[in-house]
Amino acid sequence: MKASSEKAEKKLGGKLKGYLMLLLMVIVSWGIFKIITPGNFGSAKNMLSYFEASLLAAVGAVGFYFVMVMGMFDFSIGANIMLSAIVGCVFANRFGLGYAGLVIGAILTGALVGFLNGEFYVRLKIPSMIVTTGLALIYESVANYIAGGVEQTLPSGLRAFGQMPGNLILAVLAFGVAFLLLNYTKIGTYTYAIGSNEFVAKNMGINVNRYKKLAFIISGAFLGTMAVLTISYGSSMVAVTGMASMSRNFVPTMGCFFGLAFKKYGMPIPAIIIGEFVINIIFFGFIALGAPTAIQDVITGFALLIIVMLTTKVAKGEIVK
Repeated sequence: MKASSEKAEKKLGGKLKGYLMLLLMVIVSWGIFKIITPGNFGSAKNMLSYFEASLLAAVGAVGFYFVMVMGMFDFSIGANIMLSAIVGCVFANRFGLGYAGLVIGAILTGALVGFLNGEFYVRLKIPSMIVTTGLALIYESVANYIAGGVEQTLPSGLRAFGQMPGNLILAVLAFGVAFLLLNYTKIGTYTYAIGSNEFVAKNMGINVNRYKKLAFIISGAFLGTMAVLTISYGSSMVAVTGMASMSRNFVPTMGCFFGLAFKKYGMPIPAIIIGEFVINIIFFGFIALGAPTAIQDVITGFALLIIVMLTTKVAKGEIVK
C-alpha cells in the first residue's frame, strides 16, 4: 500500500514538473517577442488567435503520435491533409451534404490514406518514410484529379469549425478520443509495448503488424479531422503536386516530438497541445518582427533539429522503421 502511494506521488510529481516546464516555455517564448516588439504582439486577443491556429496542428499531431511512438514515420501527412480537405469540400459542396459531408468525407479519407500507408508499409517491409514518401506523390495526384486543377473553397455557411467555439469543440473531442485510446484501451497498451520493444511485444503474443496498421489508420483519421479544421480556418484548399504538400508535414511533426519528449512525465497529449501553442507563438513572433519567410523557415528547421535531438534516442544497432 505504501509502495503504491509512493508511486502515485512520484507520478504526480513528474506531471507537475512537466507542466511547469511547458508553462515556462510559453512564458519565455511570449516574453522574448513581447519585449522585442511590444506594439503588435502578445496581447490577450493575439494569444487567443495563436491558440486557435495551434489547435489545427495539435489535432493532427495527437493522431500522428500513435505512429511515432512506435518508431515509425509518415511523410504523407501534408498530402493526406490536402486530399482529405478536398474530398470533404467536394462532399459538402458538389454533393450538397453540408457539414456531414465535410466531416465524414474528410475523416474517412484520412483513415483510408492511413490504411493504405499501414498496408503498404507492412507488406513491403521497407522503412515507413520511404513508403509514405512514394505514396504522398500518389495522394497529391489523386487530390489534383478530384479538384480538377481548381481551388476548392468552402462556403461561408460551412465554416463553423474555423472559429470559436466550433474549432475548440471539435479539437477537444479529438483530444478526448486520443486520451481514451492511449490510456484506457488495448490499442494504447499495445502501442506503447511495441514502441518500447517490438521483439518483446511479439513474444508476448501481440500481433505487431496489425497494431502498426491500426496506428496508421488512427493517425489518418486524426489528420482528416485536422483537414476539416484547416479548410474551415483558411476557407479553401489548393491541390499541389511534386511533393509540395510536404510543407504541411513539419508543424504537426514538431508538436508530436513534444509528446515524445514529455511521455516520460505521463502527459504526451497535453505536451503536444501546449507544444503546438509554443511553436505558434514563435511563428507569429517572427511575423510581428517582419522577418522574411526564409528566416522563419531557417528557425523552424533548426528548432525541429533541436527537438529531434533532445527527444529521439536510437539504441545501438537499432533500425529506423
